[in-house]
Amino acid sequence: MTITTTTMTTGTTTDTASATTPAGTAAAGPDLGIPPTPRVPARRAPGTTGSGRPDADARSVTGADPLGAQGDTASALPPHDPRAHGFLPERPPVRSMIGTWTRLDAMAREVAVAPGREAAVAIVERARDAEELSALRQRVSRLSPRNAEAAAMRVAVIAVACGWGGLDPLAPAARQCADEGFLDLWAAIAHRIDHEQFVALPTLALHNWAPERKPRRHIPIDQLARTEPLVPIVRWAPEGQPLSRLDLLMLAATRLEAHGIWLFRLAETLAGRAPDDSSTPTALRRLVRIQHSLRAQLHSEAAGLAAAPATAQQRAVLGALAEQGALEPPVLQAADAVLGVGGRRAGEGRRQHLRRHLPVQHRAWLSAMDRHCAPVRTLAHRGGPDAAVYREAQESLIALRRTYAGLVQTAARPVSGPLTAAA
Repeated sequence: MTITTTTMTTGTTTDTASATTPAGTAAAGPDLGIPPTPRVPARRAPGTTGSGRPDADARSVTGADPLGAQGDTASALPPHDPRAHGFLPERPPVRSMIGTWTRLDAMAREVAVAPGREAAVAIVERARDAEELSALRQRVSRLSPRNAEAAAMRVAVIAVACGWGGLDPLAPAARQCADEGFLDLWAAIAHRIDHEQFVALPTLALHNWAPERKPRRHIPIDQLARTEPLVPIVRWAPEGQPLSRLDLLMLAATRLEAHGIWLFRLAETLAGRAPDDSSTPTALRRLVRIQHSLRAQLHSEAAGLAAAPATAQQRAVLGALAEQGALEPPVLQAADAVLGVGGRRAGEGRRQHLRRHLPVQHRAWLSAMDRHCAPVRTLAHRGGPDAAVYREAQESLIALRRTYAGLVQTAARPVSGPLTAAA
């Protein structure tokens, strides 16, 4: 598998200032100097508090709804505020599904450790013959929004393990190469979460890692991911064996999103600012520090990932996601929306291609950043110290993307051993 990257060098010294905060600390950290209130605050949505978290009434909709909750409450959800948790789910992902949905949970775990695509497809076909898929299809409308996301993650695991990740479940051609019963379930869940193309890294990673121990209720998910050990809900390695490279790559993406929360807040801060605003270069310098810190974090995880086991099936999963452009973490897309590196490198079509795997509310936020940060991006065509800071921010993002691409290439590399060395 080939990962195409853009090579640029930066003459800055890497600043590995930590972007982490201990649990229970305030949203803005003094180490990065991020202002506690963004310059362009998002409008407060009905049913939310000033911090963007649901109030008591909203929690009755978005809280721990039972799997049997009736009705579609998606329209009642407050708008997503990425300053609160980035693009991570608001609460830790559902670790164990209940009722009939335990079968989907078990099926996802089985196909993730299947030796190949044929074995994974056979597992799905057995579930179809036992009428388990049709039973699940009939219960999709009863899922609460949070459990619908949990079901979508498991469907995404099955789809990509069977080699169906690039299909449109509603397309007639899909029924010629994928199981019809599974496609019906996939399409129903896609309709339930209002997102058709969710088979991508955000669903596979961000909804698959939960704290090892049950957290206190008030700690947000981004802090938990920074301060608590995380365990996979669906493992791509058998129980009792070390985590695979694919597991560790997705863990790295989840941690990257959690540490990148500062980047989302700075994006809101830069939105609407004039390029000659005296605070713009200061915000851009902080953005550079965050991106250097994220890059150092990826470097620290590279050795462990390279030493982890990998199978041909797991490498096939990575290759399929790479072909679809479905591997870039959302936090990197947020930085791109501010700095315009992706649009300058490969055109707007490429940028929208990467975003199509994100939920509609995330895509809307990124499009808003495209518009609101356009004045700041005019620094690319100017001279002077402010323009130099802007270009440094662009170069640090390109370096961060290259580091992440290297991590993907390491995960997709065949395991070296005696036979490989002899060959």
